[in-house]
Amino acid sequence: MAEQLRLVCVHAHPDDESSKGAATMVKYVREGVDVLVVTLTDGSRGSVLNPAMDRPEVQDNITEVRAAEMDRARQILGVRQVFMGWADSGLPEGDPLPPLPDGCFAVGDLEEQTRALVELFRKERPHVVTTYDENGGYPHPDHIRCHEVTMAAFEAAGDPDRFPEAGEPWQPLKLYYNHTFHKDRLVALHTMMTEHDIESPYGEWLANWVDKPEDAERLTTSVPCAEYFATRDEALIAHATQVDPAGRWFACPIELQQQAWPTEDFQLARTHVETTLPESDLFAGLR
Repeated sequence: MAEQLRLVCVHAHPDDESSKGAATMVKYVREGVDVLVVTLTDGSRGSVLNPAMDRPEVQDNITEVRAAEMDRARQILGVRQVFMGWADSGLPEGDPLPPLPDGCFAVGDLEEQTRALVELFRKERPHVVTTYDENGGYPHPDHIRCHEVTMAAFEAAGDPDRFPEAGEPWQPLKLYYNHTFHKDRLVALHTMMTEHDIESPYGEWLANWVDKPEDAERLTTSVPCAEYFATRDEALIAHATQVDPAGRWFACPIELQQQAWPTEDFQLARTHVETTLPESDLFAGLR
């Protein structure tokens, strides 16, 4: 393919881009790929998860603060980024779970949301799209809707009969699901930390892990990107309201992560080009 390769990574909230596939994005930026992060919601219902940022002036202006954090992370990663502007749905808690807020992303009109993302796909013309699986990666309502709207837009973007007012049809060629927190990776990190007498934050998580048969074949594509883990972490820490730099995500030293699991991992969910699995490149079959 002679033209510049283009990657669009669709995420639910500001900070998701830095915790899911960030080192892969940096790798491709450094190779000359045009990488765009699409952030579907405004992050307005996110809790302040870093004790150092738990101040009234932060919580009272959380949307603006998180937008500024996203801008810093974008600069660190070297990507372009756009907010779609839908209202954060929040993560409901309680038993029974309360209803989601009126007007939020997860209960919005899926057809209208799909049209908006189709318009963006047709404008940006990505060759590859990444998003979350049908479980959202974890069952946050915005992550599940992120999956739904991205899948719908991927299928509709190349169809001239769908949303003809949204621009000239463009069919992205491949679509992947991010798979960051999968068992094999956590086992590798936990084992490496234990062997180096470092307290692991993953033991309890793994002890309670429920294996599902359908997960066995999910990982199709592992992108080597260990040299960019430090940049990934810098971008994640830029989301200061959401990320405690003393938290468990940073418990394993980078050099041990690079030895234990030097890739970021994906599942090829849709393709319009021939490729051979397993892959080590999201653009396999396109180069």
